[in-house]
Amino acid sequence: MVFASSQLTWYVARSSGIVAWALLTAGIVWGLALSTRLVRGRGASARLLDVHTFLGSLAVVFIAIHLLALWADTFVYFGPRELFVPMASTWRPGAVAWGIVAMYLLVAVQVTSWLRRHMPRRVWHTIHLTSIPLFVLATVHGFTAGADRSNALMQWGAFVGTLLVVWLLMLRVIAPRRTPARRPRAEPATAG
Repeated sequence: MVFASSQLTWYVARSSGIVAWALLTAGIVWGLALSTRLVRGRGASARLLDVHTFLGSLAVVFIAIHLLALWADTFVYFGPRELFVPMASTWRPGAVAWGIVAMYLLVAVQVTSWLRRHMPRRVWHTIHLTSIPLFVLATVHGFTAGADRSNALMQWGAFVGTLLVVWLLMLRVIAPRRTPARRPRAEPATAG
């Protein structure tokens, strides 16, 4: 029975990490698609923004499951220090550190998304821009710490996800900026 529970926690740790990465990637792709205006529709933007926030929230949930499963697994010891302090793990410390930093960025991005209406837009936007380094760190973590990095399906999934993020990011960078509509100046009245 101990073997079965040990295997279960290992499988839950692996699968929840993969699902968290997929949700993170989907959330970033969705957010970039919204910001580049590839996704349009009358009245749809609020609902589409809710989907973007929901994807990020689900990624946080699956990161929590990932951490709990690693803590419960007995093959490699992961206590609070190993789970929350970069370079504290004895098992692949660099690879684990990438994931820890990515987790902190994800939490910062998600918490500020939940509080977006209560903070200055510039602060929210600056923090939200860290979602790109977050994606890079999470992807590096998956390929340096993940047991499934040699799986062809995982490699193709990461390739397609990364390609989508890079393509949409390029569109976002080269897209013309939105400028507020300017009101025409009133002509001065002339005496005639």
